[in-house]
Amino acid sequence: MASIRDAGTVVVGSGLAGLTAALRLSPRPVTLLTKTGQLAGGSSPYAQGGIAAAIGPGDDPDEHAADTMMAGAGITDALMARLLAAEGADQVRRLLASGMPFDRAVDGTPKLGREAAHGRARIVHAGGDATGRVVVDELAARVRLTPSVTVMTRAFAHELVVRDGRVQGVLARHAEEGWVLHRAENVVLATGGIGSVYLHTTNPAENTGDGLAMAARAGARLGGLEFVQFHPTALAVGDGSGRPLPLLTEALRGAGAVLLDGAGRRFMAAEHPDAELAPRDIVARAVWRRVAAGDRVTLDMRAVLAGEPDHFPTVLGLCAEAGLDPRREPVPVAPAAHYHMGGVATDVAGRTSIAGLHACGEVADTGVHGANRLASNSLLEALVFGDRVARAISAAGPGGPPPPVAVPSLPQVPGGSEAALAPLRHRLRSAMYDRAGLSRDAAGMADGLSRIRDLQAEFDGISGGPAGFEETVAWGELRNLLLVARLVTHAASLRRESRGAHFRADFPEASEALRRRSFLTLADLGRSDALQPDCRQPLKEARHAVPAGL
Repeated sequence: MASIRDAGTVVVGSGLAGLTAALRLSPRPVTLLTKTGQLAGGSSPYAQGGIAAAIGPGDDPDEHAADTMMAGAGITDALMARLLAAEGADQVRRLLASGMPFDRAVDGTPKLGREAAHGRARIVHAGGDATGRVVVDELAARVRLTPSVTVMTRAFAHELVVRDGRVQGVLARHAEEGWVLHRAENVVLATGGIGSVYLHTTNPAENTGDGLAMAARAGARLGGLEFVQFHPTALAVGDGSGRPLPLLTEALRGAGAVLLDGAGRRFMAAEHPDAELAPRDIVARAVWRRVAAGDRVTLDMRAVLAGEPDHFPTVLGLCAEAGLDPRREPVPVAPAAHYHMGGVATDVAGRTSIAGLHACGEVADTGVHGANRLASNSLLEALVFGDRVARAISAAGPGGPPPPVAVPSLPQVPGGSEAALAPLRHRLRSAMYDRAGLSRDAAGMADGLSRIRDLQAEFDGISGGPAGFEETVAWGELRNLLLVARLVTHAASLRRESRGAHFRADFPEASEALRRRSFLTLADLGRSDALQPDCRQPLKEARHAVPAGL
């Protein structure tokens, strides 16, 4: 049996979006659940590049929004891009005023860097290339000092509890307390991305699409699932085990680092007018084509490190761990799954198609990224929409007494199954990287879906005795990864064009007829026809209902 606990608002996830939402909800009671053993989790602490914000002299949020839409390859929601750029600048100024230790020039103004596809230098950093870690650690410290927030680590959110179209809480497995139903009028998904569904990824191992899978099973509308961004320059030191690859920040290329082929020749100038500063999908595919053909691609950052030896301590540390010295020679790189532009579809206040269910950060599809995220807009989105979700919940006012809620059936998790789960997870991730990765086609994705079905059957056939917490997490993560893999591959098979991060070798050109956002639900997995229409009317209606000031 599961115990029942009244939780106020439940926030699932402890990256930048979840921490922001929890802080902004104060003094309303919040229960923050994270499956990790420490408070700060997800991809946010690993973000090296920085936070994009139009705060520099001569810069303007409209220019930032224009760059965002250009990177989004024609399907970025213009309203959301303008909102992100305008409120993002305000959010960064607020952090500066609150004492966030951003890197500053001698005169005290923030140092601003430039990254790919940005028309201006507008990236603020903290700790050089340790921005994510610095900002998340600071906000985590503030959360710990906020009495209205109850933090529960080693708490795996298993399922949303929904009745009559409204969320009622979250069923979670706790390491110490067992199964707990957290009864709540509002649930905020801030669970991050899906990188671990791919064999090669820059994401931490815990990014298994938990929030996306839970929302899908609950019937929520999902958007843009086919758009997965691969970072062009992950440090290629993997051993094939699927462990996360270290990321070499975009800021290196912004500062002048160049990509070289196996013969030591620079090649990006022939690929795009912006060379190494081209949009990430273009750079990633250029690198991937050479790596797939057996060539060795390296990143030469010697000139950058000679000029700014103290600006990239994280990069230097990662290279040193791999036995490499980038100050003396170029280092090997390869593309790796990095960011999911798609997710749970939301309106401007982070509300989903299920009443009481909200989403922010990478798990959400706000429409702001379109087909390809602009560099350093991810931390910005977490700040802006974590804040917006909190304001929307607070503006709705306190609800009445919690309604009676039926405890759902507890899953039959097979104990002693980790040895059987690990090879299934590896095979799934390999299939996704090979069949639904940087280059896709109908035959490859059909084969990928067939492999996923076979893996699902093997997963369903695993049996064993009672399971502990670690076994429950391993089982639950693979359950979620299998569903995420089906959803992403299905969406990619339906978009019969190439756009942004989604490249179809059998449909290499963009289609004007498909220059629109796409949506689906779990019930659509059996469909084989074209993508659902843009469904803009429900989004517009939801926007009109946003409280004043949101």
